[in-house]
Amino acid sequence: MKRNQGKYVIGVDGGGTKTIVALADLGGNILDKAEYGPSNPRKVGTEVAVVNIASGIRQVLKSRDKKILSTFIGLAAVQEEGQLKKEIKAELFKQKGISPIFKGKVEIDSDQIVAFRSGTDEKIGIVLISGTGCVAHGWHNGEEAKTSGWGHLTDEGSAFWIGQRGIQAVFKDLDGRGSKTLITKLAFKKWKVGEVENLMREVYSEDLIKIVPVFSILVDMAAKKRDKVAKDILTEAGVELALAAKAVIKKLNFQKKKFPLVLVGSVFEAKVFLNIVKKEIKKIAPKAQFIQPKQEPVIGAVKLALEGLEE
Repeated sequence: MKRNQGKYVIGVDGGGTKTIVALADLGGNILDKAEYGPSNPRKVGTEVAVVNIASGIRQVLKSRDKKILSTFIGLAAVQEEGQLKKEIKAELFKQKGISPIFKGKVEIDSDQIVAFRSGTDEKIGIVLISGTGCVAHGWHNGEEAKTSGWGHLTDEGSAFWIGQRGIQAVFKDLDGRGSKTLITKLAFKKWKVGEVENLMREVYSEDLIKIVPVFSILVDMAAKKRDKVAKDILTEAGVELALAAKAVIKKLNFQKKKFPLVLVGSVFEAKVFLNIVKKEIKKIAPKAQFIQPKQEPVIGAVKLALEGLEE
């Protein structure tokens, strides 16, 4: 036991809204955590991403002398843009106060593998993510497959996509071009306005990437009240997201196999959506085991950092 005293690993979950850094002992017990700003290099750039990652690492290192044996950093975009891994590692090396991590192993990979491993210890399977954006990513016997995840303009089945459909439904309702929907009333209540012009001003005056997904929450609220328009939006979203998962299932030949399918993201809190996703996937992969992690994704990064010691 004493032999492992003072020896630790670090896991980093870097996303589009925040960066979580966790320090753990060699038993995987979380001893300290830090939260900083976003570190998706595609959205904030390499410089900002590195500063936020380094700030989190610096914070968990400051309490005592530590020997960091392994660090795993999960980031968006690095899967598609391989050169980013080298750039980020090189920039991290220049940062002050985090040199202990470079005395051990440092690995940078996709945030998707981090999300997957937060829900399972298995190394084969699929993660299906639906938050502001969405993506399906799978691993099987050394092969990988990924679908969707191309950004908010195309991520069918994401909170942004659902929110956009919700906004369209509201203005169709107001124009008389579409069905009446409770989403309209909820939108006026949410932004405390009484006129359509004021609602438009609220919607277009803020960052669309932040404001549009808010409408996905209103869509779910309306669906819970049995609003047909809202239920139809969530049903279509579930079918679309399931298509992403099914494409990965086919690419990796999981159709007849038992495998973990980890569901990560806030949109899965919508029951209509969740049930449709499961139903559609079961049509081609009846043995899929759906898992909704109770642990936050950074736990997956810690697991991967520990596994790095075994390699």
